[in-house]
Amino acid sequence: MTSRPVADRLGDFTADARVLTLTLLAAVIGVVSALVALALVRLIGLFTHLFYYHEIAGTLVSPAANRLGAWALAVPVGGGLVVGLMARYGSERIRGHGIPEALEAILIGRSRMTAKVAILKPLSSAISIGTGGPFGAEGPIIMTGGAFGSLFAQAFHLSTAERKTLLVAGAAGGMAAVFGTPVAAALLAVELMLFEWKPRSLIPVAAACAVAGALRVPLLGAGPLFPVVPHPLLPGAALAGALGLGIAAGFASGLLTWLVYACEDLFRKLPIHWMWWPILGGAVVGLGGLLYPRALGVGYDTIDDLLTGRLVGAMLVGLLLTKGVIWALALGSGTSGGVLAPLLIMGGALGALAGNAAGAADTGLWAAIGMGATMGGTMRSPFTAVAFMLELTHDVNVLPSLFVACMAADVVTVLLMKRSILTEKVARRGYHVMREYIVSPLHQLRVEDVMERDVPTVPANLPLAALFARLAELDPVLGRRQAWVLVDDRGRVTGLLTRGDLIRALDELDDDRPTVLDAATRSLIVAYPDELLDEATARMLEANVGRLPVVSREDHGKLVGYLGRSGVMAAWLHVAREEHHREPGWLTEQLNQLRSSRTK
Repeated sequence: MTSRPVADRLGDFTADARVLTLTLLAAVIGVVSALVALALVRLIGLFTHLFYYHEIAGTLVSPAANRLGAWALAVPVGGGLVVGLMARYGSERIRGHGIPEALEAILIGRSRMTAKVAILKPLSSAISIGTGGPFGAEGPIIMTGGAFGSLFAQAFHLSTAERKTLLVAGAAGGMAAVFGTPVAAALLAVELMLFEWKPRSLIPVAAACAVAGALRVPLLGAGPLFPVVPHPLLPGAALAGALGLGIAAGFASGLLTWLVYACEDLFRKLPIHWMWWPILGGAVVGLGGLLYPRALGVGYDTIDDLLTGRLVGAMLVGLLLTKGVIWALALGSGTSGGVLAPLLIMGGALGALAGNAAGAADTGLWAAIGMGATMGGTMRSPFTAVAFMLELTHDVNVLPSLFVACMAADVVTVLLMKRSILTEKVARRGYHVMREYIVSPLHQLRVEDVMERDVPTVPANLPLAALFARLAELDPVLGRRQAWVLVDDRGRVTGLLTRGDLIRALDELDDDRPTVLDAATRSLIVAYPDELLDEATARMLEANVGRLPVVSREDHGKLVGYLGRSGVMAAWLHVAREEHHREPGWLTEQLNQLRSSRTK
């Protein structure tokens, strides 16, 4: 009986029924993520009310209206002290804005996170933000949701890839619940955390986001987080303004990224333990709060004012400068908090300033475009930024201009910076993050596309001494090879002899007249011409061999080719050539002919 042709087994994707099990597990994680998001929001509100207003409440409130006067300076300093102590004696992994730590767990930690991180991260972030830290809640919830997803996954018999899927499901589910943006959360997972585009991972993550987004309604309220009156659709000519704003936001993104890590480098030069750095960062936050109180806290009220056009002129300049400085210094000090909400505020201020300079009647529209462009450029996730702004505001009319601006910002930052604000921290810890997703040539090419076809064979009954003699004479056919396919009198494959087999034969074979078959491997591992290179390569790695005879699928004794390491490497060489080899077009050829005729 012949096996089913490989063409009948191949599909567009590699997912199987296992994806249903992962989807059910991810849905449970979505429920947990929504509850964790609720707890984080309530904790932030609790600490803000407690430290700035000396009352007990769980609703989000801005620290800007406090009546503490100069004593307000002590609040973020105290918060920095607590966070520093928690990081030193609890877990150092709670430092920072959360997403790089989640990336590190995925890339090098086999998607395993600890219960300590799941508890300390939201608590430290709530203290940091509740004491005035100019951060967002998305980084902490991504880290915390990811930790719960990882812990849940570790309870079951799963692979590392499946555990990664559930970790990301928890992270994305938390973001969907906090902001009410399930589509943007799923896109962020694809653009930043999954490092792949596969139904096996995308479907479970989407399920977690959908469940968490649905639960947000009874837990945190219905409707968009920042509802606005729909802005008018920009005419085609005005898209040039969106393009210009996107370019400006791209350069601003590069500046903000540089500023954060310049501050981190500055703190590293201090002759004190990193545990004390958040205190200094808190002091800067406190001073900034005295100068411009609206720069403190998570800033959702400020985002709403930007989108509705209630902030203008000098207020925008003060907000942009103060928020940028205290955010960069506080984040560089290693305290706990996210980057997304601050990016929205600074991007919104930049967009509103651009709208004012252009004499626009509706600065809220330009604030929305600036928010999306700054987020997309700084995080290198333009599709996430577009979907995020649409889900935050439910303003579909902003889509064309928003898309133009986000892509323009992404182009600038891709050309301007090697790494984003999220991957720079991972790189500084010695790990490289590649965010370009391509289909491996091993999944595109078949064995017959790269195999050697005219394979020289050796008779199985040839005396071993005769083969040694031919090799010593530098036989032009056999001498350059690392292995030889053996065939019987009928030309059917019977074994494979390698140079390693020859060396072992010198010591192990006692027969006076051994044949090459005596020294060869007879239980062959083979490849088929119609199978994908990925399958054949996996077989080579599992068997720890560097070459495979290629035989007919219908007749395993019929030799049709030979696959070695060079054949596998040829697949990657093919991709490299298509990537970098440029062929002249018809216009180029015409110009060359014109120049040639003028020369003559």
